[in-house]
Amino acid sequence: MESKELMQKAVTLLDAKKAKNIKVLYIGDLTTIADYFVVCTGTASTHIKSLSDELDEKLSEEGIEFLGKEGFSTANWILMDYDSVIVHIFSEETREFYSIEHLWADALEVDITEFITD
Repeated sequence: MESKELMQKAVTLLDAKKAKNIKVLYIGDLTTIADYFVVCTGTASTHIKSLSDELDEKLSEEGIEFLGKEGFSTANWILMDYDSVIVHIFSEETREFYSIEHLWADALEVDITEFITD
């Protein structure tokens, strides 16, 4: 699956599970670690874990497995590495503290309005 298609699928799945403030940054011109960051917020640790579980389950059904997953036990910031797409699922406080969008301010924010129901 192409990175753009994977990003779109991740956004759609996260939105369906009520992730908040979903943003996508295109970082492919800035680094070789990935093409996209998908960043979102969960409302509580159980919601954050369920977002991660849903993404894992639905993408696994399509034969897409993550390369690495960090932060599941604390559920303040879960990072899921799908090679060309890295998904960051934050608690509100942790997202504000690390301000990943600010750290990657040179990245292009992708318009995802067609993939979310908001």
